[in-house]
Amino acid sequence: MSGMPKQAMVLAAGLGTRMAPLTDATPKPLIKVAGKALIDYALDRFKDAGVREAIVNVHYLADQVEAHVSSRAAPSIKISDERDALLETGGGLRKARAFFDDTPLFCTNTDAILVDNGDNEPCAKLAQIWNPEQMDALLLLAPIESASGYDGVGDFERAANGQIKFRSGEAAPYVFTGLQIITPALIDRGPDGAFSTKVLWELAALRGRLFGAIHDGDWLHVGDPEGLVAAERRLAALAA
Repeated sequence: MSGMPKQAMVLAAGLGTRMAPLTDATPKPLIKVAGKALIDYALDRFKDAGVREAIVNVHYLADQVEAHVSSRAAPSIKISDERDALLETGGGLRKARAFFDDTPLFCTNTDAILVDNGDNEPCAKLAQIWNPEQMDALLLLAPIESASGYDGVGDFERAANGQIKFRSGEAAPYVFTGLQIITPALIDRGPDGAFSTKVLWELAALRGRLFGAIHDGDWLHVGDPEGLVAAERRLAALAA
């Protein structure tokens, strides 16, 4: 697919405090769900989508993450080193900017697993919907009812044309899955230092250039030990 991004950012630098005690000696991206490390769910998806290069940022127990991804043949891995200071999600993207060319890229975190539904593979779906003339960021959203391990009240509301805005009331129907396409030009507009990707989304929303696509399958949020147990149960049920 000609519109499929060839680069991706994998946000793997977080402390994983909600996953303690499992993260006392193991970084969260290496926590295994159904025998497979969380980060490999993301990297395998990018490999299958034809992504040629993934930038992985590291901070907490960074040596373990680096050693783990060094054994991969595809996609090619580059490390964005944040050992000196944790920069949050937006700051991590900004620090890694030198690795990106000027074309849109995938970005994902590693605390969730996307389950495909039929032919609607998430990376392909985002690439099919992506329109650089209209969008600075296209987020993959999940309906709350399809989420496992999530006890929040939703993140976004979505208009019929796909534009999204942050929750305006006490609850919203959609939650961010962790996967998006984002433009380097939007990353360039972020501040220096540590900041959340939400800052970039707010900038895009102000220009009417923040959009969302709806994930058709299950979304397994692995944010704490209870979410891990729930994800393994859901995967076992789907495999039965």
